[in-house]
Amino acid sequence: MRPSAVAVDIGSSEPDLPPEYHDPVPSSLTNTRWEQSHQLPLHYMAEDTARRRVKAPMSAGLGYEPDTPKEHYGEYYNDEGKDVYNKLRPQVARIGSGRMPQVHQPPPTSIREFFLQNLDIIPPIIYTLLSCWTRFHKIGASNIVVWDEAHFGKFGSHYLKREFYFDVHPPLGKMIVGFAGLLSGYDGSFEFKSGEVYPDNVPFVAMRVMMATFGVGMVPLAWFTSVELGMSEWACHLTTLMVLLDVGWLTISRFILLDSMLLFFTFLAVFCLTKFHNQKWQPFSPDWWAWLFLTGFSLGLVNGVKLIGLFVTAMVGAYTIEDLWEKFGDTRLTWRRQAEHWAARVFCLIIVPFMVYMAAFKLHFLVLNHSGPGDAQMSSLFQANLVGNDFAKNPLEIAIGSKVTLKNVGYGGGLLHSHVQTYPVGSNQQQVTCYHYKDANNDWMVLPKWDAPPYDPNGEMKYIQDGDIIRLSHTSTLRNLHSHTVLAPITSLNYEVSCYGNDTVGDVHDHWAVEVVDDIKRGHKVDRIHSLTTRLRFKHVVLGCYLRAANAILPQWGFKQVEVSCDKENNPKDVHTYWNVESHWNDRLPAGDTKFYRSPFFRDFWHLNVAMMTSNNALVPDPDKEDILASKPFDWPFIHLGLRMCGWGQEQVKYYLMGTPFIWWGSTISLGVAVATLGVYLLRAQRKYVDMDAREWDHFLYVGKIAGYGWFFHYVPFLIMGRVTYLHHYLPTLYFAVLMFAHVLDHFIFSSRRLSFKTKSISFGVISFIIFATFWWFKGVAFGIKGPINDHKGLGWRKSWNIYDP
Repeated sequence: MRPSAVAVDIGSSEPDLPPEYHDPVPSSLTNTRWEQSHQLPLHYMAEDTARRRVKAPMSAGLGYEPDTPKEHYGEYYNDEGKDVYNKLRPQVARIGSGRMPQVHQPPPTSIREFFLQNLDIIPPIIYTLLSCWTRFHKIGASNIVVWDEAHFGKFGSHYLKREFYFDVHPPLGKMIVGFAGLLSGYDGSFEFKSGEVYPDNVPFVAMRVMMATFGVGMVPLAWFTSVELGMSEWACHLTTLMVLLDVGWLTISRFILLDSMLLFFTFLAVFCLTKFHNQKWQPFSPDWWAWLFLTGFSLGLVNGVKLIGLFVTAMVGAYTIEDLWEKFGDTRLTWRRQAEHWAARVFCLIIVPFMVYMAAFKLHFLVLNHSGPGDAQMSSLFQANLVGNDFAKNPLEIAIGSKVTLKNVGYGGGLLHSHVQTYPVGSNQQQVTCYHYKDANNDWMVLPKWDAPPYDPNGEMKYIQDGDIIRLSHTSTLRNLHSHTVLAPITSLNYEVSCYGNDTVGDVHDHWAVEVVDDIKRGHKVDRIHSLTTRLRFKHVVLGCYLRAANAILPQWGFKQVEVSCDKENNPKDVHTYWNVESHWNDRLPAGDTKFYRSPFFRDFWHLNVAMMTSNNALVPDPDKEDILASKPFDWPFIHLGLRMCGWGQEQVKYYLMGTPFIWWGSTISLGVAVATLGVYLLRAQRKYVDMDAREWDHFLYVGKIAGYGWFFHYVPFLIMGRVTYLHHYLPTLYFAVLMFAHVLDHFIFSSRRLSFKTKSISFGVISFIIFATFWWFKGVAFGIKGPINDHKGLGWRKSWNIYDP
């Protein structure tokens, strides 16, 4: 007996859709698993016929396609017995390229119903609890200053003492370290010398726990990001397991370092981007705005910790450019709507991150309002406003007989400096450099030229004016600032600047003409030279060249200080030839007035950022000095080298920065597999094979782009960097390799229609076991290895790992 027919009303009219509706959602979303397990019986056709009949134009399997005529819906075609895998198949595919929009559940009426509705949050809760154990277990086993705790703990102390310091990284992460110390009850008195034992009054364990909390947050973010990427539940578990059990991420998260914050904010930025992507079907809705704004906000945070955050910013930028390019090609969008999309991205992804980044510096300047070890990196006006700095009390007008320090105005410029060491090349005379720290060797005496009457300390005051010719005598060595036709050691197009003679021996090559550029307070009408505010140029009277310091770094014989040369070209706009008097001592002149000295925030912000980048670029490997901790980018993907984070004594707890081998090696291999797979699919598509429907293909490309672009933008820049690199620089890159690893496994195993559930379960179990087993084998490198290292067998899987003593 044939079953009675059942009529289902699916609606007779098309839904109202906005013109930019690219990822349509049906008016009544249903559960995918329910649909797959409750197929209507096909009693009216034979099994062989049913197998070969597939839905035609509806490549998505669900939903309304704006460009597809209505009369095409419901039509079937016969594949004439060809391989069904080469044709479009009737399955419920993903809506959009990310996670399927979720149905809003009705309010629960019982505890059981509430529990059932929230089953999906149980796995991330369990993983978060496990992450707490891995990150906090034995976190205080070593009571000494480990690795870069010597730097970042010290910077945190400066915040507690409110002393200005300088570092190559932005301030946000170090402010968080200082805040963690404040919450822990630390007073900022410890110097954090490398390898030193923590005293009882330093709550280092509490500070480490607070830093490790960011490492804990990485694990649930990995889960939710995988979910938002539309991965299968198997792949979500594997992604989270790899983040939970990688010993590299684990080790770096357990100390007072910036890396746990950098990684957390990188994970957060990727998560917010995937959430925003899944709101594309309802543009300009509150959720769409919220996740777009939070994406930009998280980019500001990650850049505020380390400038390596620019790499994830580039990944988001690539995604955004592609997204806007697709919208530009959508003729259904009006020009006004196009402009609204552009304006939203500019505001949320450019202005918001920049404001967050800049706010970190504003807070940095507000907190560090006392004079400290990093003063010399900033402008003289900025330093004059620091508590404990005496610049504002210095005499205002410069005169013959004044003792001064000269600050180069160019960004990254330092103080004019000399020392007893001589040039090993060129003239072999006394070196002249620029130095970024306060030192007695920065002091110079302003004296008259040789053919003028000598300076009389009791005679009439002669103030320095525009056009005056002077000598500058180095107070420590009594030699005169000098230049000649010998070429500079680094900037070989310029002349060398040296110190020569003494207070009685010299020549006209010691003469410099003072040229006033302007005065920050008085403009271009300047009668006398003022300290701090007047910008000067020093022209060599004989050679006609200008005293210049442009961040060219001397070799080790010059102590890596900035080269000073005499520029043959007269470029009035070259700020590296501008100088100002910073410190000024003259007992015969009255003290200055602090009301003259103010420094605008934007100028200080820009100055500090250029100084940071300049100093960061100066961190180049020293060929004369072996650095056993450094490694090359090609060493990272397969862990060719690890990194000893502390001393390797027998009685010392030892930490070795490396990665869980299966995770690192597998994720690296997956990158090549993904590229090869993409190439095969493109070749098959050119031959008119259809391996996936349109939305599956879109999803395959989307996840691959997030992982592939992220890895590319984080890894390739290190290949062209000149600075010294270490293994921990690969840790943000590893996240995108792990996402690709999970994506490849998901594509070939867990989302495959050819494999049975049993096969998938076994595959998942085997992979999970390998991840856990390799973690357990190497867990000691993160939790700490006690006793003689040679007693711990089986850790040297590669001969290049320097875990064991020779």
